[in-house]
Amino acid sequence: MNPRIRSISTFLVLALILPALANAGSTIPQGTTIHVVIDQGISSKDAKIGQKLTGTVSKAVTVDGKVLIPKGATAKLSVSSVQASGRLSTPAKLYLKLRTVAVGSKTYTFATTSAGRTEGSKAKRDTAFIGGGAAGGAIIGALAGGGKGAAIGAAAGAGAGTAGAAATGKKDVEFPAETRLVFTTQTDVAIN
Repeated sequence: MNPRIRSISTFLVLALILPALANAGSTIPQGTTIHVVIDQGISSKDAKIGQKLTGTVSKAVTVDGKVLIPKGATAKLSVSSVQASGRLSTPAKLYLKLRTVAVGSKTYTFATTSAGRTEGSKAKRDTAFIGGGAAGGAIIGALAGGGKGAAIGAAAGAGAGTAGAAATGKKDVEFPAETRLVFTTQTDVAIN
């Protein structure tokens, strides 16, 4: 074969193969973090497991210097765990999972960790309310009626403390719009 034709054909082959290799898919490995900002607010008070909401990728995901998910990509999330706050000892919780991300005209499904929050236990605070009410009632009852009055006052004080704990105890988890959450991939995901 003529050296000039060989050079031209090698150039043409490289011109066709290199762009295809550059555009070849890559993989987002397990353990990669994806930062998302949710588009609407959600609360543990009325959220339901499986409820869907949307978000936006807030930080580009890069692997080996290549952007695989651009900042601004549309994300779909769902509620993975929720519990409204109980009156006494049940703390509220709300967790979301990232389900899909749209990159260009393609949508990719992800298995991720949940991101969210559980409110702290209210047991200590409730015990203090109830115990403090009982102690206060016992003191007042003892002053008013001696030993029998102390017992009646303690029971009444404990009841008042329980009512106070129940009345002030509800605190739900709230994620307003623009809340930032971070998800970690649990499997590799091929992006083409």
